[in-house]
Formats: sequence, C-alpha cells, structure tokens
Amino acid sequence: MPDIIKLLSDSVANQIAAGEVIQRPASALKELMENSVDSGSDKIEVHIKDSGKTLIQVIDNGCGMSESDARKSFERHATSKIRSADELFSIRTKGFRGEALASIAAVAQVELRTRLHDQETGVLIHIEGSEVKKQEIIACPPGTNISVRNLFFNVPARRNFLKSNNVEARHIIDEFERIAIAHPEVSFSLEQNGMELFNLLPGNLRQRIVGVYGNNYNEKLVPVSEQTSLIGISGFIAKPEFARKSRGEQFFFVNRRYIRDAYLNHAVQNAFEELLPSDSYASYWLHIEIDPARIDVNIHPTKTEIKFEDERSVYAIVRAAVKRALGQYSISPSLDFDRESTFDIPHSMRHQVPQAPGVTVKQDYNPFSKEKSNNAFASSGWNKMYDDLISAPSQGSGVTQLNVAGQGTLINAEQEEDGKLLQIHNQFIMQIVSNGIMLIDQEAAHERVLYEKYLTRISHSQSVTQQELFPLSIDFSSSDIALLNEISEPLRKAGFDIREFGGNSIVLHGVPSEVPKGSEKDSLESILESYKSGDLSGVKDMKEKLARVIARNLSIKRGRSLSTHEMKSLVSSLFACEKAGMGINGKPCFTLLKTDEIRARFQSK
Repeated sequence: MPDIIKLLSDSVANQIAAGEVIQRPASALKELMENSVDSGSDKIEVHIKDSGKTLIQVIDNGCGMSESDARKSFERHATSKIRSADELFSIRTKGFRGEALASIAAVAQVELRTRLHDQETGVLIHIEGSEVKKQEIIACPPGTNISVRNLFFNVPARRNFLKSNNVEARHIIDEFERIAIAHPEVSFSLEQNGMELFNLLPGNLRQRIVGVYGNNYNEKLVPVSEQTSLIGISGFIAKPEFARKSRGEQFFFVNRRYIRDAYLNHAVQNAFEELLPSDSYASYWLHIEIDPARIDVNIHPTKTEIKFEDERSVYAIVRAAVKRALGQYSISPSLDFDRESTFDIPHSMRHQVPQAPGVTVKQDYNPFSKEKSNNAFASSGWNKMYDDLISAPSQGSGVTQLNVAGQGTLINAEQEEDGKLLQIHNQFIMQIVSNGIMLIDQEAAHERVLYEKYLTRISHSQSVTQQELFPLSIDFSSSDIALLNEISEPLRKAGFDIREFGGNSIVLHGVPSEVPKGSEKDSLESILESYKSGDLSGVKDMKEKLARVIARNLSIKRGRSLSTHEMKSLVSSLFACEKAGMGINGKPCFTLLKTDEIRARFQSK
C-alpha cells in the first residue's frame, strides 16, 4: 500500500492558515493597521477600492524595515513579538510585521515598499500567491506602504462567499474605528473609492470619540477612571438618556487591543440597572490595562477574545467603576449622609418660620349615624362600581373582566355576533367557533400579518408612509450609516422616508403607520440592530430578511391588552394571510381545541 500521508507545500499551508485569520477584506485591513501601529507610526493612511476586494492600501510613517526583514516578514511563523514560548504570556504589542503577512500573501497580490529612516533607499517586494515575483532596491519615503490587491484571486470559492460591497464596507469601517479609538494619539485617515470617510487628528480619547461619531457626542460622555492593584480602567460611558436600541457603540480594549466579552458587557449593563429600559443598551468606550501575564490572548485566531485569570474580580471592578462614574456625575441617585440638610430646603423658604400643620375637627361628625354612613358610601362611588360588576355578566356586548381566584384580571371577554373573543393573560386570543375553541398567539399572528404586508410592499414598491409633521434628525455611527445605505431602497418601499443630512446624520421624514408616535427613532434603531445581529442566517434574500425584521420589531407584543376593535381586526387580518397558520418563526399562530376533546377531559376514567 503506498504512503498516503504527505507534507503540504508552504503555499497550500499558508492558504489554509489564511482561512483562520483572513476571513474577509476587513480582516486583512485589521492586521495591516495593527502592524503600522506597532511600527511606531503617528500617521496612518488607508485607501480602499471596491470595499477591499480590489485594493487595500495602508501607508504609515513608522520605522520601516530593512531588506532582510522585509523578505522574512512574508515567511511562515515570522514574528517580531516573541522569542520563546514563555513570551506568549506577556505579549504587549500587536505584532509589527510577520504572522498575518504570510497568510495575506498566500491569497492576494501584495506589493510592499519600505525604508528605514536612516537609509537613503528602500526595498520593493511583489508577491502573488506566496510566490515572490519581484524584489529590488527603490527610492521611497521612510516608513511602509503595503498594497493588497485582488484578495482571494486564487481561491475563487472563498471570494464567492464575500458579501455585497456595502456589507464588506461596513466591516471595514468597524475595524478602522476600533483601531482608531484604541490609539487616539495616532492620526488616521480612510478613503474609499476616492472619497474621504475619516480624517482623524491625534488627540485624547474624548477628542477621538467626537471625531469618529460627531460633535454632538461631546455632551453625551461621562468619564470613567479607576485604578486598582489588578487592573486600571479609563474611558467614557454615555449618559443613560442617550442609550440606543442597538449595541453598536460598545467597546472594550484590553492593553489597547479591542476585545469582545459578553461577561464584561453584562457588568456595564448591570451598573446601569434601573437607569435603562430592558430593550436599550448603554454606549461605552472603556480601556483596561492589566499585566499581560494575567490574561491569555491566544484563545482565538484573531485575538478578539481573551481569558482573564481572575474574571470575577475584573467584572466587579468594571461594574463598580461605571456605577461610581454614574453617581459621581449625579446621573444615578446616591445618599450623602454628610450633606448639609439646609441644601435640600428651597431658597425661597429658608428665611420663613416653620408653622405646625393645622388640624380641623368636625364636631358634629358621628361615624355610627346610618344616614352619614350611607351618604359616605354613595359619595365614594363604590356603590356604582358594585352595580357595574353585578350587571356586567348579563350584558350582551362590551368587555367583561373575569377575576380568577383573586389573581387579578386574567381574561378579557368580548361578546361578538359569531361567538366570544377572549384575551387570556394579555397573550392569547380565544375565539369560540362552531366545533370548539380556537387559541391564537397574538404576537405570532401579528408578525405573520406584518411580514406578508411588508414583503408585498418591498417587492412591489407599494410604499405607504405616514409623514412626520416635524422631521427628525438622527445621528448614527459610520457602520450604521453604511448599513442604512445598503438597505435604503427596501426601507423606503416599506414606508421609511429617510434622507441624507451629511456626515453620520439622517433626516426621517416619514414612517410606516404601525410605528407608534414618539418611538420613530427607537423603532429604526431596533430594526437596524435586528438586521445586523438577528438570527436570520438562513434567510438570504434581503427583501425577505428586512420584512421579517420589521414584522418582529413592530408587532404587538405579549403582555399588551387589546381592545375590542384590535382583537377583531387582528383575527380577520390573520385569516386573510396566505399562510395564516404558521408564524414567521416556523411555529403555529393558532391551535384548535375541539369540543370532543374538551368533553373527553371531563369524562370519568
């Protein structure tokens, strides 16, 4: 039997490694920008074409590389970070050159121009699919200029899995913002298809946040600062009144590296407890400094997840630091027992002599007088309520409140011509039909009604918009603006009249009729968040995906009490749907309990 175990060539091994690190153009940009930061640059320029599919170019004024370093940086396992295995647990940099460059060069056409500051000439290296095509001495500015063209040109299957230009552009903006916020002392610029998206001057963290998101963010920020023997925390949180329906503006940086950590996110949300509604999310930009020996950054290929040695203590410190910031700036209520009590007296009353409250006594009042007692009962209105409760069951129409075993109002009963409509626990609608009882899930039913309604509108351009008397100006992050641009046309067909205002702002001139008055901004933010992070991975068509998202966000929720008209309208609308029996989550909207089944439950065994 011939040998079947074979060693892979370097080019194939690099392509496999690229699949772990370079998943899309944004992944390559992240590696290149981090390399530029570690090279000591104070100015980094990024140029993108076709959302990174055609070109990703990063230019910096860092230390540059020698000819031999430039060549070695494209080799597998080349790195400037570590010399021994022990150093894996004390990493402070992001990697200078090496590591990811080999993976990028395996799946793209890469051109590197670099020069040391004390040298008169630099070096040019051109690589395609791990194969060096050219290496020569050239004249170039000090620093490094690296261009990545035609990503995945030799792996067409991977290129086919890339999303639309708008989606890939959104990921690029996300990565750019994370690195720019992590390093506010560095100047960053981003240009896409010849149009400048960012031009961020060096400054402090507050200035960088304002530079990325807009001048209006300056008033939203509350500083956070805490220093302990375990970690140091610095950064900003947004005031509760500026909470968003989306999670977009939530950033944790550990030793200036962006991470995702649901546990720490919970710590921040917990600190905002009772200050935010359950469906709103606090914005924050928090930097954590910790001894690298106390964390493990190598549990994920892209190093966006880390493991803390004592994560419970880190959780407690983060939560306490945020709560302290909220209390210190009088955002959350606090008790101060050392405070001078006169501070709580209105200024206009401080010089008035306190007066004892007066007591008026009615001398002729007799509580045992029959006449007085009856008059008091009558004037209080209780007799009328009693009469209403007694007479209510005999009425042929109207809503009857049925109290079950002292548990409060559980069922709303509606007498209709064709039977009774009952709302149970403000979740289900029960209708009496000829052969039994039908139970309808009000949320699932309304989702089905709205889904088919909005899918028809989006597919056939049947836009129906409720115009705003006073158009709303709304600010979004750059990535959310990119998402809005991506889905602007189907949103318009659905009834959202959105127009650009410049920068990261839009003006909302109209919304669908199902959007409650006063919640236009929240509804649009919720739709964007659901579209980005909703569990709709199996839905490929944009129109269908957006219709599902809108239906879920605008539907009647469980727990809402429905009026006579609302119950009747919902039931009739449901049975006018093409697929009335199935919710958009694949589960039934209603079920039928037949009379025979009910009778069988009462028969003795």
